[in-house]
Amino acid sequence: MRQRLAPLLPFAFILLLTACAGQPEQTESPLALHDFQFELASVEPEADTAQAESSEPSEQQLRDLSDGQSYELPPLADSILERGFTLVGTPYRYGGTSTKTGFDCSGFVSFLFRKEAGIELPRSTREMINLDAPKIKRSELQPGDVVFFNNRGRGRVSHAGIYIGDDQFIHSSSSRSGGVRVDSLDSKYWRASFMQAKRVLALAHDSSSIPVHH
Repeated sequence: MRQRLAPLLPFAFILLLTACAGQPEQTESPLALHDFQFELASVEPEADTAQAESSEPSEQQLRDLSDGQSYELPPLADSILERGFTLVGTPYRYGGTSTKTGFDCSGFVSFLFRKEAGIELPRSTREMINLDAPKIKRSELQPGDVVFFNNRGRGRVSHAGIYIGDDQFIHSSSSRSGGVRVDSLDSKYWRASFMQAKRVLALAHDSSSIPVHH
């Protein structure tokens, strides 16, 4: 599924690229939102309930779901990304979890999944990467998948974002690089730092099964 985003905010370039707190500074520029189009699927108001129910996987589908299998993401992916794009430019703040305080990387991901999908995710990237959700190969990424990174292949997971399509992802980077922004998985730094991705939205039918640590 290839998503496009309608330009919500005009951007030229944001500052230097880096990951969460402690990630090294980079020289590549962020992607301008006007270069990436996102088109939300139109939904008839009276069909909302039926469409949501038909989009959610059954228990048997989740049991059968494994790496490499196709899976149609629910409409929740659209709403998560749409909300995320409106937050581009929100300042980075270590430990931040809201629009008032700003976001760190896991705080941004958790905020969107909680507000738009009703899914309470673990607070840290180290807990988030251990969620019992389908692991997705990079070649099979779909919008809404959560992507995880470390420092150029070194150390444990230290950063997370949400895939938006066309090898791009949205995340809260760092205070020096402008906070919430869109970047490319094909850039030198992120290509070397990519660890894995998980289809967290496959758990949308039963968020009570997701462990949350406060």
